[in-house]
Amino acid sequence: MLDAFCASWKLVDSQNFDEYMKSLGVGFATRQVGIVTKPTVVISQDGDKVVVKTLSAFRNTEISAKLGEEFDETTPDDRHVKSTFSMEGDKFVHTQKWDGKETKLVREIKDGKMVMSLNFEGVQAVRTYEKA
Repeated sequence: MLDAFCASWKLVDSQNFDEYMKSLGVGFATRQVGIVTKPTVVISQDGDKVVVKTLSAFRNTEISAKLGEEFDETTPDDRHVKSTFSMEGDKFVHTQKWDGKETKLVREIKDGKMVMSLNFEGVQAVRTYEKA
């Protein structure tokens, strides 16, 4: 089922992302960059690992891990988290945990687009990507 996500995806719409970043404690300057940045996300598989690359004019990041295997991640806003990739039905879920907190990035395919819901403490952002 992960195969449906393996592609290059360009951000085309972002809703409530500033509020989501604010709820995480992201500073004003970083939030401003985050709002205007239109990243391309490249999801692929390398053997039994999932690779997620985020490419933008601001910063490029790459993370990879096996499904269900916890790994260390430094997020673009500099949080040091324990992350896990998983498949929940037809959804590709990226869970980040730190300091007793947790956020989930849930990606699903809807009408040929990748829709990512980000949830933290009752605040939800939705970012929509089209194949690049």
